[in-house]
Amino acid sequence: MSKKALYLLGIAITIILGTYLYVNFCCNCTIKTPAPDTEKAPAVVAEETNFVPFILNGSGIDYHTNDNIKFLKNSFAVILPVSDSVAIGIENLKKFLIANPKQKITITGYATSDETNSTSYENLGLARANDIKKYFISKGLSDSQFDTKGQIIDKWKTSSDTLLGPAEYKFETLEATPDATDEWVVLKNKINQDPLILHFNTNKSSDKLTDVENQKVADLVQYMKHEKDAVILVTGHSDNVGNRDSNIILAQKRADFSKNYLSEKGIEDSRITTESKGPDEPIGDNNTAEGKATNRRTVITIK
Repeated sequence: MSKKALYLLGIAITIILGTYLYVNFCCNCTIKTPAPDTEKAPAVVAEETNFVPFILNGSGIDYHTNDNIKFLKNSFAVILPVSDSVAIGIENLKKFLIANPKQKITITGYATSDETNSTSYENLGLARANDIKKYFISKGLSDSQFDTKGQIIDKWKTSSDTLLGPAEYKFETLEATPDATDEWVVLKNKINQDPLILHFNTNKSSDKLTDVENQKVADLVQYMKHEKDAVILVTGHSDNVGNRDSNIILAQKRADFSKNYLSEKGIEDSRITTESKGPDEPIGDNNTAEGKATNRRTVITIK
């Protein structure tokens, strides 16, 4: 073989060997391996709920709603009106207590240590508990089935300057009395827990009653005929229009009118006592026409 042929053969072998080495060793160096996906999914952060549920939980009742009775900071008064869901809970409670006269509820009101107590109660929490009780009574629940307590704590959930539901409700059963099942005891409890309330127009009275009110009158007459020593108490109330002395007199007239009405139904005058609270115990907001109408009333119970 000539030198020229050997030279060309060497070039060919060099090209083949170089191509082999490049393909098997160097090409892989140019292939970029995708970087692992290091992007993390956004962390799920639980949104903090800004409510305190209204809970009525006892033997025979279990009501929950995320809305609640509210108070302004440093204030003892329930913010009115309450929400529909809270109103439904109170109505359920009323039915429950009428059906279970041996049930009693302790309302514990709370206030924070940085709030100012401007009430006559020993602490703002107790004042709030009593205002809740007062509101319940205005809705027909029985005074005798509630106790109140107050407690000062470091903090409570708020929305701006409003405390959300600073109260708890503890249910317990009263000790049974020997005559607790007597039908006349039951009837008296029914009358006093959902008393007959007569409403009046300004400076006027009316004897036009609803079917429900007429049934309450019938219950009163029936009870008084059976319980010869029983006495009825008629308490007159007014709104705050005008001066207090005039409203005391007006509320007394309403009580006297109600007494006369009951007398016409067969209950002796001597067994009916009257009193006037005037504008001192409102159950509605006297800044509204509806609230004033609610306050113009007489409440009729058995002593």
